[in-house]
Amino acid sequence: MNGGIRTSASGMKAQQLMVDTIANNLANVNTTGFKRSRVSFEDVLYNTIQGAQTVDAGGERQTLAPLQIGQGVRLAAINRLHTQGAPEQTGRPLDLAVEGDGFFQVQRADGATAYTRDGSFTISDSGQLVTNGGYKVLPGVTVPPDSQNLTISASGIVTVTDTNAQQVEIGRLELARFVNPNGLASLGENLYQETAASGEAMTGAPQEQGMGRILQGMLESSNVEIVQEMTDMIAAQRAYEINAKAIQTGESMMQVTGDLIR
Repeated sequence: MNGGIRTSASGMKAQQLMVDTIANNLANVNTTGFKRSRVSFEDVLYNTIQGAQTVDAGGERQTLAPLQIGQGVRLAAINRLHTQGAPEQTGRPLDLAVEGDGFFQVQRADGATAYTRDGSFTISDSGQLVTNGGYKVLPGVTVPPDSQNLTISASGIVTVTDTNAQQVEIGRLELARFVNPNGLASLGENLYQETAASGEAMTGAPQEQGMGRILQGMLESSNVEIVQEMTDMIAAQRAYEINAKAIQTGESMMQVTGDLIR
């Protein structure tokens, strides 16, 4: 196969990955707490036609750069951008947003801990604070059945009004943060899992130890910017078309060469 065709094919594959990533970003433009992804590429190992040469130019010795031809492009990384999404007011007491660093901690069905920026919580039949998927919010808050006016402060303290009209503290939420949040693995359902790349979770109360604060009655919106995604998609489409055109040109050249040989 012509080397140029192989190179252009790698370019088409790379731009397809770019479009796939952008499509996922756009699909989640209204997903609570969603973090957009960005694709990074790198050039492939070069074919050295001629190494560096030293020549005599007018009595002075000059070293010329080697002659190399690249062999295309490949995926280097898909980075998740953990920038803050805009808080949207809902007025619902169990809707929580984190302003600043930190993730809510939830307990999955297998007992493992997962992490999320989606604070759209609810109360289970047993009175526990859980996610929409039924996962328990850690470290665990149980709301008494006869209580009213649930309030969650910026520092995570949960209080309710009991039957005697007294304010009672029933628990405190904790957040977790990571040295490298981009290293977290996505699990779906707006959940992330700790990995060796993310480092171990550092837990603490909101507004302490570098943690963000909690906003009650609000949800963090997706950080996807539609205009930016559409611009990137147009650029990826144009690059795909150009690489396809290069493949067609390479095929035409091979056809001409074949005709000459015959």
